[in-house]
Amino acid sequence: MALFGAKQSTAKKTSKDDSKETKLKDDKVDKKKTALKKETVVKEDEKTDKAETSMKDLYAGEGVDKKTTKVSKKTASNSRFDGAFRVLVKPLVTEKATELTSANKYVFVITKASNKIEVAKAVYAIYGVRPVDVNIISMQGKRVSRGRITGKRKDWKKAIVTLKKGESIKIYEGV
Repeated sequence: MALFGAKQSTAKKTSKDDSKETKLKDDKVDKKKTALKKETVVKEDEKTDKAETSMKDLYAGEGVDKKTTKVSKKTASNSRFDGAFRVLVKPLVTEKATELTSANKYVFVITKASNKIEVAKAVYAIYGVRPVDVNIISMQGKRVSRGRITGKRKDWKKAIVTLKKGESIKIYEGV
């Protein structure tokens, strides 16, 4: 009995025909398996190539031959320093700091663990301006007293960032 309109053949098949059909099916299955294996090998090779190029891109500026690695300028200028807001705490707004802006120098409070390179990357990431020079000063916390109780404020760091002539950072807009 045929289900869903499929026709049954009334002719009996010989065992030779059956063996030929199974061999053909086995051959097709083997070809498919080898094709799949080749595809997976090619995909793995592509993954390793991508991993190698991405590592080269990561370390492009740090001691790697610039001739062998090609980094486009668009990706370098659009890249963001993820820790920028962890490095720069706030701009320092004091009388001395405002006087330094006439010399194209800007003062920021930074975290104690940050260094000059991180500060320069953070300024570029946030404000889009490359600093010419970064000077860092470790500040001692002041001694304070509240009645009979004396204490000390936390130690902190400040960075003085020098920019090129003609470039500026708009820090005082909201003040």
